[in-house]
Amino acid sequence: MSVDPSGGDGLVDRYGRVARDLRVSLTDKCNLRCTYCMPAEGLPWLAGPDLLTDAEVVRLVDVAVRHLGVTEVRFTGGEPLIRPGLAGIVAAVAALTPRPRISLTTNGIGLDRVAPALAAAGLDRVNVSLDTLDADRFARLTRRPRLPDVLAGLAGARAAGLIPVKVNAVLMRGVNDDEAPALLRFALAEGYELRFIEQMPLDAQHGWDRSAMVTADEILSTLGGEFDLTPDPAGRGTAPAETWLVDGGPARVGVIASVTRPFCGDCDRTRLTADGQVRACLFATEESDLRGALRAGADDTELARRWQRAMWGKRAGHGIDDPTFLQPVRPMSAIGG
Repeated sequence: MSVDPSGGDGLVDRYGRVARDLRVSLTDKCNLRCTYCMPAEGLPWLAGPDLLTDAEVVRLVDVAVRHLGVTEVRFTGGEPLIRPGLAGIVAAVAALTPRPRISLTTNGIGLDRVAPALAAAGLDRVNVSLDTLDADRFARLTRRPRLPDVLAGLAGARAAGLIPVKVNAVLMRGVNDDEAPALLRFALAEGYELRFIEQMPLDAQHGWDRSAMVTADEILSTLGGEFDLTPDPAGRGTAPAETWLVDGGPARVGVIASVTRPFCGDCDRTRLTADGQVRACLFATEESDLRGALRAGADDTELARRWQRAMWGKRAGHGIDDPTFLQPVRPMSAIGG
């Protein structure tokens, strides 16, 4: 491997991809118990000392931005809104030079209360997960009767100027696969940008069944019965979602088809878990420890070198269709989206 020890070559892998989008998990805990993510009783959470402190999070993001060319930072979880000190972390990252664009993926519970403070701290926009508009169905899916709180969170984010507000929806066969048109009508009426996401094998129970996954083709076919969808002339670039203009635009709908239309060749993401591990891919089975090096006194140059080495080993693709594919031991809640 040939990389500049200062990190001047950025986060380049052996296939020439450059990671500029950093996903940072702030906690593995969540206040919902979505059936496709974790069991009703929750999971063994990370111990407090294992988690990166606020200062450590900011330090590693600073290394990524100043030394490694990261331009986009998204905070995830678990549920990042339950991380104490979130606004302070956002403010510290917003003060970095150069300033990255900062976003947040959340289930939306409590977002209406904290959206103004997050916007003032420097948060640019949010993605909110919402799989159903039916209150009873929401309660069954998440094991919590919190749909009104999520809807309030969406409205609060919009009012605070955290735009575009994006809505992420996962459809499951026989569960909520009949709601695609209703979710799009809702997003259009409220001014949100809807993204459907194919269900991925990242559940804690390891019970993912491809036959239960609603594919991109099925989603687009269903939407096409009610809306006129045309490919977005802007193209996808390195974004995970393919987008379509709805009824001629300017409104758009996207589909993230990680399983049936993998976009690994254009991936520009690197991930940092809440306990300070670098993951080169969402489906990686290997991690590289930055927390240990940081706490042992490594300087920024050494941290950058370690991060580069981790990304250099990134595989060409996630390999879900390969017979040898192994689901990651960590579930999505512990990896961070």
